[in-house]
Amino acid sequence: MTKAELRKVYLEKRKQLPENTINELSKKIAHLFFLQFNPTENQNIHCFIPIKKFKEVNTLPLIESCFSKKINVFVPKIIDTEMIAIELKENTQLSENKWGILEPSENTPANITHFDYIVTPLLYCDDKGNRVGYGKGFYDELFRTMPSTTKKIGVNFFSPLENIDDLRNEDISLDYLITPSEILSF
Repeated sequence: MTKAELRKVYLEKRKQLPENTINELSKKIAHLFFLQFNPTENQNIHCFIPIKKFKEVNTLPLIESCFSKKINVFVPKIIDTEMIAIELKENTQLSENKWGILEPSENTPANITHFDYIVTPLLYCDDKGNRVGYGKGFYDELFRTMPSTTKKIGVNFFSPLENIDDLRNEDISLDYLITPSEILSF
């Protein structure tokens, strides 16, 4: 299937999930993340804040666990056509942007050149780690700037079933995919 077809199919699949199921599955994903990677104090994690209307994996339990373990959390913010990373603290003020995405109110980039982990939103991931996002290429660009030691981790409610027919050379694959029931390594 093409990326456009996969986007449509998997957006529709997510739409069918009730909120309580999303929260339950998201907690399982967060649990598997900590079980597999066991991040430690002062490590840096870049993690998206979920878009509720798109029924993304709820990363808030993962983020809250990071706070309690003193792991540095950074979240994306889109300014014009660029995605920057802003450090998220427990008291950071969040506001909804024009797309309905919660993000920090401030616009000061974190000036960080290395993340230990990047928890990545996606609509679909195949069995080789190729992801289908929303089509803007923000995460491919972020991945390009990171050292090879950064773990690129996708989170999804669904396991890989389909191949992606229209991969591009500039697409950068993930290192791991975490679903509620498994962790795939690529």
